[in-house]
Amino acid sequence: MISPLRLAWQWHDVPEPARPQAAIAVGPAARLLLDRLRRDPAPEDGAALLATANADMLVVLGPEAALPWVPGIAYAAPAADAPSLWLPVLRRPSVPCDLLADALGRRHDRQPLLLWPEPASIVPLDRQVPVTPALIERIAALWAAG
Repeated sequence: MISPLRLAWQWHDVPEPARPQAAIAVGPAARLLLDRLRRDPAPEDGAALLATANADMLVVLGPEAALPWVPGIAYAAPAADAPSLWLPVLRRPSVPCDLLADALGRRHDRQPLLLWPEPASIVPLDRQVPVTPALIERIAALWAAG
């Protein structure tokens, strides 16, 4: 039996950030972002925003100009050499993204995947839904119950 290859890698800053296609908020910033979406769920330019959330993270996808901002937010985009792997726009892994995406794809059957450094997370991005008042209230109820 061949044992799986383990990739040892670190995060590194990038000199030229990718153009953001997602806003990522964790912890208190996630609650601020949810409040921002509650006040203004539709961007001025009419672009559709999509979102997903877990217990402590809110991910909003959309065109760069339509992505919301709140204190503590960060941004992500798909890796140029591995579009199924979304990463922070300011950071990159020290290993080739296509190899990392391949390794993650073998362990996770959902794609695309957001790989996030803090807190270390892998978030599937295949179930984004449009940002609506109903979605905002569903996320708020999830967080209130947790």
